Amino acid sequence: MHRHFDEELTELKKQLLTMGSLTEEAIAQAVEALKRLEAEAARRIIEEDSRIDRLDLDIDEKCLELIIRHQPVAADLRFLAMAMRICASLERIADLAVDICQRVVEMAGQPLLKPLIDIPKLVGLARGMLRDSLDGFVRSDVAPARSVIKRDDEADRLRDLIQTELVTDFMMKDAATAPRAVALLLVSRHLERICDHTTNIAEDVIYMVEGAMVRHSPDM
Repeated sequence: MHRHFDEELTELKKQLLTMGSLTEEAIAQAVEALKRLEAEAARRIIEEDSRIDRLDLDIDEKCLELIIRHQPVAADLRFLAMAMRICASLERIADLAVDICQRVVEMAGQPLLKPLIDIPKLVGLARGMLRDSLDGFVRSDVAPARSVIKRDDEADRLRDLIQTELVTDFMMKDAATAPRAVALLLVSRHLERICDHTTNIAEDVIYMVEGAMVRHSPDM
């Protein structure tokens, strides 16, 4: 019976990794659509979000079923509880990728306000944080999770840098740039929120492995 339970947990991990991979790919494709302002590509990403939504529901149901059927305790129960939380964070990240795509649709047909420099940096940071947080989850390793938490300040710094440039160099100098500047402001905010959610995943990994709540801890 216990061997069967372990096999089910392994399968659950695979499903979460699939969801994580699809989510990371959605982020990457959303920003590629942004670089080229391709509305059709953005719309395809929005439509494909339904696959991530289905995985979200399937994983949640699987976790509840395993809890009810096996009544796990200690580490196994923490794993299932955190799997549900991580699943929810991934679904929110995917929704933020959709939000970026919606900004692309709004801007399509117009030239980009400026070459994208710091936004791709923020994307790279977000994707790396997501990969490392999921790696910590799969390997039950707090080291990559702790490194993710430490990188969240860099995400805030990049967002602030992007927003300051757009406001001072464009919106304040030429009001006509405001619609395109606001769209990029929102993209930077969506990306920073993605980093926040990956930080939440990292905190959940630490709780899963060590049983210690680090959320809102100033030492982290």
